[in-house]
Amino acid sequence: MQNNISSNTPKREIWIDWMRVAACFMVILVHSTEPFYLGGNGSLILNEADAFWSSFFDSFVRACVPLFIVASSYLQFPLHYSAGEFLRRRSVRILIPFILWSLVYAFVWGEPVSNLKNLMLNFNYSAGHLWFVYMLIGVYMLMPLLSPWAEKVGKKELQVYLGIWIFTTFIPLIRDWVTQEPMAFTYGPTGIPRQALYPLWGEASWNGYGTFYYISGFIGYLLLGLYFRRFVGELSWKKTLAVALPCWLAGFAITFGGFLRRVYETCDGIFPADNIINEAVYWETTWCNDTVGVVLMTIGWILLFRKIKADGTVYRKVLLPVSKASYGMYLSHLLVLVPVCGLFRNWLGSGSEGLLGFWTTPVEIVLAAVVAFMAVAIASVILQKIPKIGKYIIG
Repeated sequence: MQNNISSNTPKREIWIDWMRVAACFMVILVHSTEPFYLGGNGSLILNEADAFWSSFFDSFVRACVPLFIVASSYLQFPLHYSAGEFLRRRSVRILIPFILWSLVYAFVWGEPVSNLKNLMLNFNYSAGHLWFVYMLIGVYMLMPLLSPWAEKVGKKELQVYLGIWIFTTFIPLIRDWVTQEPMAFTYGPTGIPRQALYPLWGEASWNGYGTFYYISGFIGYLLLGLYFRRFVGELSWKKTLAVALPCWLAGFAITFGGFLRRVYETCDGIFPADNIINEAVYWETTWCNDTVGVVLMTIGWILLFRKIKADGTVYRKVLLPVSKASYGMYLSHLLVLVPVCGLFRNWLGSGSEGLLGFWTTPVEIVLAAVVAFMAVAIASVILQKIPKIGKYIIG
């Protein structure tokens, strides 16, 4: 069923709020796993328990960032305002809090002068989660260009483009299959070190933008949100589970198994596994947001969240304020999560030799994420309510 797309402000979608809050917690849970495979010379896994639980939890919630893009697409694409009004509104809500928190991280972590210089060109890697905002700005800049097409596109036409995009999510696996030296690294057109890529479909040393580059990445999640909004009607629980569970389980198997396979491939099952950061980049191949496993889990999560209709007191008094503050929570959460992770690590120990044996790592990961989420949620909701300036702090 095709919705009427007009200039009217869209009604509040209850399930989107639930999904946004869940995605925010998922992000924090992802980052609470990082101390268990990042460290030392760049990548460090102390024992098999840390390898298993890092892969389990990180894979379980890897769809967190795509869910944010789907939420933005579902609510705002095609545009409900003129391009100028849309970009003005987004700039106020996105850029000002982003600049503020970037400055906070620059002064809190690392050398302030060096950090401030880096901010002229990119985020500081000590606050690596801020990469998301740069991507989000790029998506927002494209939305006014694609909006006229999105208003008129038919179901079959959109399915064709989504099909092409889904094909691109197999490309990292294709490269993994054909590349002879999986741990070799090179520099792409952006100058960022990455896994050496077997050139495909027009790519070369002088051209990193092959045939499918222009319809890959997060643009696909923008189209996915549009497809769900316009062409996916209400499904029964039976149909929802029949599609959502196989999608999610297949995606989880790809991401979870892919990480563990690469860990054991590079360390031969001997722990601790300690190497340069490029090794962790290799381990994370199937965790990337543009890979098929993450896409499948995203589809599964969307279908499940769409069934949530709860709009009672808990929704109005607790969840809705947190949903509105989720952007600020994303920006600020590392300031709380990093010391909390360190606190639990010092208290409980590490891996199978920790206080709780094999269960030490999962307890640390979950406790750190829950404590940080609750603290950041409370602080963000309070800050957002400050008259006149709250929206510039939290968004």
